[in-house]
Amino acid sequence: MSLARIAGFLAAATAALAGPAMAQLAAIGTSPARNSMASVSSLVSVTFDRPLLTSSVTPASFRVFGRWSGNVSGTFEFSNGNRTATFVRHRPFSAGEIVSINLSHDVRGADNIPLRPAGYFFQFLAETQPATRQFDELNVISNRIDNVQTRIYGASAGDLNGDGYCDLTTVNEVSADVRVFLNLANGTGNYGTMLTPQAIGDEASPNEPADFDNDGNSDLCIGATSTDDVWILMGNGDGTFGPITNIPVGSWPHGIVPIDVDGDADMDIVNVNQGSDNLSLLINNGSGVFGAPSFFNSGVGGEWGLAVGDMNLDGIADLVTGGIGGQVQTLLGNGNGTFTAAGPAQSAGGFPWGVALGDLNGDGRLDAVTANSTGFNGGVLLNTGTGTFSPVTTVAVGAHTPSADVGDLDGDHDLDIVLSSFGGGFWRIYTNNGAGVFTFDQDIIAPSNPSCAIPLDIDNDRDLDLVLTDEIADVIILMENRDATSGVETPVPAALELRPNAPEPVSESGTLIRFGLPQAGDVRITVYDASGRKVNGVDQTGLGPGWHSHRFDGRDRSGRLLPAGVYFYTVTSDGRTRSDRMVLLH
Repeated sequence: MSLARIAGFLAAATAALAGPAMAQLAAIGTSPARNSMASVSSLVSVTFDRPLLTSSVTPASFRVFGRWSGNVSGTFEFSNGNRTATFVRHRPFSAGEIVSINLSHDVRGADNIPLRPAGYFFQFLAETQPATRQFDELNVISNRIDNVQTRIYGASAGDLNGDGYCDLTTVNEVSADVRVFLNLANGTGNYGTMLTPQAIGDEASPNEPADFDNDGNSDLCIGATSTDDVWILMGNGDGTFGPITNIPVGSWPHGIVPIDVDGDADMDIVNVNQGSDNLSLLINNGSGVFGAPSFFNSGVGGEWGLAVGDMNLDGIADLVTGGIGGQVQTLLGNGNGTFTAAGPAQSAGGFPWGVALGDLNGDGRLDAVTANSTGFNGGVLLNTGTGTFSPVTTVAVGAHTPSADVGDLDGDHDLDIVLSSFGGGFWRIYTNNGAGVFTFDQDIIAPSNPSCAIPLDIDNDRDLDLVLTDEIADVIILMENRDATSGVETPVPAALELRPNAPEPVSESGTLIRFGLPQAGDVRITVYDASGRKVNGVDQTGLGPGWHSHRFDGRDRSGRLLPAGVYFYTVTSDGRTRSDRMVLLH
């Protein structure tokens, strides 16, 4: 008998003894729940149907990315007989941001059987504190140098230098560049002088952040309409970008999103091409190097707006796109780089210039809001559960509407809408009654004509402020949301809770780290510097249920005054951990 036949016989015998093939490892639960709102200090956990091979859970296979706060380091813990993997972040998320979790197919069970090839994907929203929706103008920042027009169309927020505050990047059509303004990181919500502009393509506008090269720094992808290409900017960690590369795609690219299409947890890119009536897919090799585009169709024609989310709750990222014919379409991800239409294209109420996703009616499913250019309105489309939508309802804007954004502006745990009215010269806010029904709230008058709005916590007080861009006046307007916190704390919280330290920034007399226990227990408080190095720690034992505080005096374990900068702290009790950040000014 030949060696080949012997080998085949042994393999068949081994398979027969092993019995039926084991099912692939499956994720059966998440915390926070998918598409929910959760504390900025939330731990991120995934529970599986069997014990894990814990060595397979790494920063490369279990990725956690905050849209504004970025990809910050953390540690993994295992519980529930190694069936639950928990990511403990070394700093909190930014209030109101989308947090995306991508698990690679390289995660394996203790039996060495991996996750399905598509991996696993889910998102949640970092909750905001109560606020009044009374917006005070904090500052108006010029985007120009020597009064030369830039025409701000898009803007991105993100912690570009790792100090725990959200910086701003403007994306400019006429000057064909990006311009960065670093947050002063002192709790005022204000920004410093513009960094040196960096060139990109002509009429660039839509953009989204991601960590494409997996170095921990936030990067950007941008669609440039006039030069028919996608620009990818790798963050250096100091507010600058480099290298900057461009990839030719189809004709008139516009909407663009980072998305893991093949289950390796690396962020690929999809963009729409209005002139080519298709979408481009760029596959990431894991180090931020992308292959040539492949193309596919959505069925709406003249695609312009684009958003990403899990529309049918199968743990795979999907796409929602809108086109010039006034329709939207959900493309369900197959997990292998291909997509299938969820159903027939549906009316958006007008030409969807932009698309935003969020759970508008509290049913755990992602709904859509469209910024409708020709309809002069915003379209509200509630998800039926399969990725298709109920018939659209609209809210009036009265002029060309280039952007729609959603955020919990008053901290009542539902999503409100901000629409930009280019021809009307205002930003319009609609509030949500919790069931996805919207009521006009207010207009914020623009200096000239708005391009977009970013609901964003600029001062780290945990409520949503607004960063507004005017593309004709070429200014960024910072609008601070008035705090509505009553100061009344629940006597006994249901679980370990952490309040923001006070005062913040930390004064010469120190700051109070405030935490609540659901039951009597011991507490460990640990302080880290910006690099994750432990600089102080204390144990408090025998504490009763209810609220407690610890005064941190800004010194290290040897009693030496720590240098000014951003620090992070964790409070751990009974196997649970909560984290937050603080700024020392001395």
